[in-house]
Amino acid sequence: VQLQASGGGLVQAGGSLRLSCTTSGRTVRDYAMGWFRQAPGKEREFVAAISRSGGVTRYKESVRDRFAISRDNAKNTVYLLMNSLKPEDTAVYYCAADFTPLLTVVRLNESSYITWGQGTLVTVSS
Repeated sequence: VQLQASGGGLVQAGGSLRLSCTTSGRTVRDYAMGWFRQAPGKEREFVAAISRSGGVTRYKESVRDRFAISRDNAKNTVYLLMNSLKPEDTAVYYCAADFTPLLTVVRLNESSYITWGQGTLVTVSS
């Protein structure tokens, strides 16, 4: 499977963006999906993940009340809606696919994700 992330850009603090991650080569239905981010000078970190069924989601604590992950299996796309953005949300955001047979499993560790998109840059100005 190949992943294509899009939707990043420059936004003022308090604004919103919606990131998209589209799969090709294999249906997104076969994967739990995650979003990670890497800020300048920092290690990549978990942001959000969604199970294959879409019924289970997990979030980094600092984004839990502001971000929402969702999926549209018919469109082979996973979304990350980001509201109330803060300068500390500035990072390159990566989507990743976890090939699991389980419909309700969500994993937070990077090593579980076998395929990664190229990243999309989100810059939040103060």
